[in-house]
Amino acid sequence: MSAIYAFSDVTKKFFSPGESLEIFSNINLVIEEGESVAIVGASGCGKSTLLHLMGALDIPTSGTVSFDGQNLAHMTTNQKAGFRNRSLGFVFQFHHLLPEFSPLENVAMPAVIGGARKTDVLQKARDMLERVGLASRAHSKTATLSGGERQRVAIARAVFMRPRVLLADEPTGNLDETTGAQVSALMHELNRELGMTLIVVTHNRELAAGMNRTVELRTGRLLPLHREEVCLQTKRITRGHCA
Repeated sequence: MSAIYAFSDVTKKFFSPGESLEIFSNINLVIEEGESVAIVGASGCGKSTLLHLMGALDIPTSGTVSFDGQNLAHMTTNQKAGFRNRSLGFVFQFHHLLPEFSPLENVAMPAVIGGARKTDVLQKARDMLERVGLASRAHSKTATLSGGERQRVAIARAVFMRPRVLLADEPTGNLDETTGAQVSALMHELNRELGMTLIVVTHNRELAAGMNRTVELRTGRLLPLHREEVCLQTKRITRGHCA
């Protein structure tokens, strides 16, 4: 494997009149292509900010975030948009599906926005819905889908263009335990099948435990967690129960 992301001495601060707030400082992290990585930590510690930097949605205050050796901060606005469209898929805690479109149309939407003819991509979208177990819901009204079904459609949409990286921010946060486990299993399967890099911000211990490695953002520092620590640390963060 080769490095796909590299953080070098990354510091992020937010500024307001008369003050600044440091979110994290001197972060160093290398993520290999095809790897799966969980980022855990207390709410508000900056986990989502890390994902925003990876998605070229924000830039560091200092240090560099590189993708394939290219400093993301040096890209133009158009280059960043192209980078996100070609290389990244995004899944969030809320599915962000377009309610006026069917699941099939929602999955096909990234390709249509990218200039592909709708008729050319619908069969591929059907295949993707079948892969996530929702072929029978292709033409349903989005409002009639369950929370888990909506999130599976969101995942299908995110990976439809075969991105090199899937960035997921609390993808199971709005789901019950059983449905969350199903969505977690699906993301792990797609990571293996498609060979894409999977980077997930999560409080879900089962999802974190299934990743190649887990890092914790704590008091502005990024700390590696050994596999045996993941359950204990996630229990502490979420005040949940660890089997």
